[in-house]
Amino acid sequence: MERIGILGGTFDPVHVGHLVAACWCRDALELDRVLLVVANEPWQKTGTRELTAAEDRFAVVTAAVEGVDGLQASHIEIERGGPSYTADTVQELRVAHPGAELLLAMGSDVAAELGTWHRFEEIKGLVTLVVVDRGGAAPKGAAQERWGGARSVLHVRIPTLEISSSELRERLRRGRSVDFLIPERAIRCIRRLGLYSVSG
Repeated sequence: MERIGILGGTFDPVHVGHLVAACWCRDALELDRVLLVVANEPWQKTGTRELTAAEDRFAVVTAAVEGVDGLQASHIEIERGGPSYTADTVQELRVAHPGAELLLAMGSDVAAELGTWHRFEEIKGLVTLVVVDRGGAAPKGAAQERWGGARSVLHVRIPTLEISSSELRERLRRGRSVDFLIPERAIRCIRRLGLYSVSG
């Protein structure tokens, strides 16, 4: 049985924190691959700020994971168009990979808000939840309660990396270095596309 990890996000831009989470989940859970699913229109962020075009964000993620074993950028939500709902994504992946085990990874902060997700109950029946805990003791209680049982919730601890995409966007706009915070291939892609007020 193929084991496929799903790590969704806006990735505006992708950074090493995202990649560390993906790689540690890949190794800890012996996943065959981890899909970094680039949101087309993240419904929870729509209207809060101007988003970088989805195709450009996908190009940067593709550059970031190039040559990284078991990590793959996914275009599935962009191809579907419109608002990006995890329920639709996991249903599509279930159809595309009927024999695979799907494991949905998210940070503990996101897991705490699971009850607000669109068609949350549908998602529960399709995937195993993976809570990514950043350093310290794993706060296991809330996710298990919302997910409906400890057996369907796994935890992966990763190093604490205080990196945010919003801070990186600001650094790029100011012309400051993001070396070692964003993979070099992704930085080159950002410059080539002229994103975040950065040009080659």
